[in-house]
Amino acid sequence: MQRAKYKYLPHTADIAFVAYGKSAEKAIENSAEALLNVMLDLKRVKKAAGRTATTTVKESADSLENLVWYTLQDILTKIDEKKLRAYGFRVKSFSEKNLRLTGELLYKKMKEDPFLLEVKAVTPEGLAVKKGKNGYEIRILLDV
Repeated sequence: MQRAKYKYLPHTADIAFVAYGKSAEKAIENSAEALLNVMLDLKRVKKAAGRTATTTVKESADSLENLVWYTLQDILTKIDEKKLRAYGFRVKSFSEKNLRLTGELLYKKMKEDPFLLEVKAVTPEGLAVKKGKNGYEIRILLDV
């Protein structure tokens, strides 16, 4: 049985989730998808006519937790600034040793409004990255 990419956790005021991946890169991609799924109707965006466009996300940090935080916050900022109809994120290069990541945020140009919920921030509170025998788990809290 295949493990879920992510699951949402109970939280009193905001949105919390845990994302999984066999590698840190996959866990980060799944974290981005969980973030996007809160903000946008991903099925509508994926089905929308038109070509997929990309914008680059490039981050470096002093810890894996901060690299995840910076990456997700950068994705959120790009979506907010340009009202991007994003539906995915791909890690193109990653170095756990040097704590650097380059990825592509995938989006479509569409007139429809697929936005569901405003996410104010990806918070560092409670953010945790754990490596276990089955891969990585990333816990995230979104301020909504």
